[in-house]
Amino acid sequence: MTTELLQQVRVIDPVSQTDQVSDVLIANGEIQAVAAQISDISPDTQIRDCRGLVLGTGLVDLYSHSGEPGFEERETLLSFLQAAAAGGFTRVSILPDTSPAIDNPALVAQLQKGMRGQGGNVALSFPSLPHLQVWGAITLDVAGKQMTELADLAAAGVVGFTDGLPLDNLGLVRRLLEYVQPLGKPVAFWPCDRQLASNGVMREGADALRFGLPPVPVSAETTAIAALIELVATIGTPIHIMRVSTARSVELIAAAKSQGLPITASTTWMHLLLDTKAVKSYHTSLHLDPPLGNNIDMQALRSAVRTGVVDAIAIDHTPYSYEEKVQAFAEAPPGAIGLELALPLLWQHLVETGEFTALELWQALSNRPAECLQAKVSKIAPHHQAELTLFNPQTTWKVERKNLHTLSSNTPWLGQELKGRVVQTWC
Repeated sequence: MTTELLQQVRVIDPVSQTDQVSDVLIANGEIQAVAAQISDISPDTQIRDCRGLVLGTGLVDLYSHSGEPGFEERETLLSFLQAAAAGGFTRVSILPDTSPAIDNPALVAQLQKGMRGQGGNVALSFPSLPHLQVWGAITLDVAGKQMTELADLAAAGVVGFTDGLPLDNLGLVRRLLEYVQPLGKPVAFWPCDRQLASNGVMREGADALRFGLPPVPVSAETTAIAALIELVATIGTPIHIMRVSTARSVELIAAAKSQGLPITASTTWMHLLLDTKAVKSYHTSLHLDPPLGNNIDMQALRSAVRTGVVDAIAIDHTPYSYEEKVQAFAEAPPGAIGLELALPLLWQHLVETGEFTALELWQALSNRPAECLQAKVSKIAPHHQAELTLFNPQTTWKVERKNLHTLSSNTPWLGQELKGRVVQTWC
């Protein structure tokens, strides 16, 4: 049995609203004690001086993309899980837009079997890998036309239902909300009117005109959110709204929640850190979908995450090969990696600046995403499973291909030095 004593570590537990320096004793994957000082330990206990380090509940990612199956040159399940562990995540959920799409129980079973088989391939730096969950597709081949066998997918163990793509057929959305209600699984939507978005690649406004890029109006998102809210008001099925990116969307969601509608929402980590001015570089990893908002949008999203109007921060890790991203900005596929970068950058730009407390950031990355998935939340308390992230906010490292566990390197921070890195995860 392995026993570890983490001495004088800063414990951050959003459930108990704890942010204090303590000793933490962990034995055989379980938290044994949390106290100001722990001296009653066995002789074989490994003692670690953790002054200056942060120990938080394990991070939970609501949705990200895996290359496998179909695009293993972008990402394999193993590299995905190793990147997640290196980024502090103890639970991650992959979207169903793989090739083939995760739209049938057989593929869900195949992925689950593959996940269990990764245990013997774990590198020494990863004593354990995160728990990988699978979103089941709403429609066959995520094509937005014919519904999948939702009950069969639920029985196969999917974490919830989403296409991860916009659904234009509101009649289908209505039927889905009726069918999914008795299954007791989360259902997530990315609200976007593709006709209004057209061929846009950047948020509509002065910067889009200045940079000469096709614009995406705010209404492409807000009209789709308004339609979803109306359907929820009529049918009553709880939903999760993905990839919220505008200030007006925040207002709509806040109003719906104030009326008691069963809605949760998430934004992505990059929409909290960057706005349209960043696109001046034309770096193709800044081509995101939905696009980065303006400064008002970014500030509204930050405020909404702090207050809980937007429940969670998602990573939406989207790996692409070098060749796929070396194109003109508008032609490159949208998306960027983030599993290994999100916590250091969010801590550096939100916590160290004083805009967020450590607890506010941690709850948006840990217990609130778990609640959105209707899953149990982890706690740092005696007799609870050790699902933990140990983070050093002061260490510096350079974002380089050789320093990343993901197979892809499509990020605007490539080549830059970051402050803060995860030391270890307990899954």
